[in-house]
Amino acid sequence: MTLSEQPPAPTEEQQPDEAGSAEIPAGTPEDELPEWARKELSKIRGEAASYRTRLRDAEAQLGNAKTAEEFEAALAEVTAKNAELEHSLTVGQVSRKYDLPQELTSRLRGTTVEELEADAKALQALLAPKMPEQLGGGLTPSDNDDGEMDPRALARRFRRS
Repeated sequence: MTLSEQPPAPTEEQQPDEAGSAEIPAGTPEDELPEWARKELSKIRGEAASYRTRLRDAEAQLGNAKTAEEFEAALAEVTAKNAELEHSLTVGQVSRKYDLPQELTSRLRGTTVEELEADAKALQALLAPKMPEQLGGGLTPSDNDDGEMDPRALARRFRRS
């Protein structure tokens, strides 16, 4: 990406607030989006702002390191935070893939994508409504039924069988 292709810098009103969510300015194409999409967009923008802040902190830590030990310690800390962020991103992706509610996202267990998906499948199976084996409503029509509703004839037929 060249300098001319970079997206425009966010304006003052698009900067994230202290909670990390960016307000969507009026008069933009986002106004045409449904409410759920706007909330998701704000959430994603807040996450991106959080990542930018953490990147600046990591750059400052690595820039302030004077000795090799300080540099190694700062690098280890940045690597650990990066692994934690990647794991939380993977958990979120698996949660959305299996349509789990936001409340259950934090309950996913596993370190690999396969382990997380197996856990998500198990949680999804618990949430899915169980379908009864038969949907006949108590009446099971048979192929032998001739449409006859005479109680005496029905009683004779059942005595034979």
